[in-house]
Amino acid sequence: MQLRLNISPCPNDTFMFDALANGRIDTGNYRFRLEMDDIERLNARVLRGEPHVSKISCAILPLIWQSYGLLRSGAALGRGNGPLLVAREQTELSGALKVAVPGEHTTANRLMSRLYPHIVDKTSLLFSQIAEAVAQGEFDAGALIHEGRFTYGRLGLTLLADLGAEWERVTGLPLPLGGIVVSRELLPRVQHDVQELVGRSVAYALAHRDASREFVRAHARELSDEVTQQHINMFVNDFSLDVGPDGQRALRELTGLASENIFIDSL
Repeated sequence: MQLRLNISPCPNDTFMFDALANGRIDTGNYRFRLEMDDIERLNARVLRGEPHVSKISCAILPLIWQSYGLLRSGAALGRGNGPLLVAREQTELSGALKVAVPGEHTTANRLMSRLYPHIVDKTSLLFSQIAEAVAQGEFDAGALIHEGRFTYGRLGLTLLADLGAEWERVTGLPLPLGGIVVSRELLPRVQHDVQELVGRSVAYALAHRDASREFVRAHARELSDEVTQQHINMFVNDFSLDVGPDGQRALRELTGLASENIFIDSL
């Protein structure tokens, strides 16, 4: 059975899915057709119901939970790993700010709306273009995700707010950034097989950290090895193996959905 699998080219995704994509684990009768794209484009594909399995921003779960179920493995969820709001210089977080965000349906945008509801002038931009656009003065500030949170200083930008730290301060919970969903149109047995395979792929990656090096490097947008490793270390953790009780509480806090509505094994 062939399944369409969508992930981002970011190091945490390619690290976790290398074993699944490149035959390092036995996938039985399943074959995965891998496609990579920016997270907001992946969100749009899921909203259209296109892939069988996909990375998504956790913020879109209220829009898709009836058609896609969340897996307990493969998540980008944790502490100290949230989006960063940056600017050319320190400035007040007022409603006058013009802010670039990495997409309407991203968790970064949901955090902006929740933590700073008075900032309403927001424009969606490809995540990799935000830091440069802020540095060029096209926006007063920008919400950085992925590798942007490690490299913004090179452009002379300054930190206005750590959205993840603010989330943790307000809620006391880890931040659910992204997750892996599977179409509920697939047979329940297939959904559970996919969850098992994703879990095995993540476990393999963590146990054999060097195995995915070339695959990660090939898709890492010319990032340095140092930044790539920082990225993996920050976004792949125990929650990636299983979101666990704290992760469930965090998802409920972010989305307003009860666990019985989110996960594939809960309906």
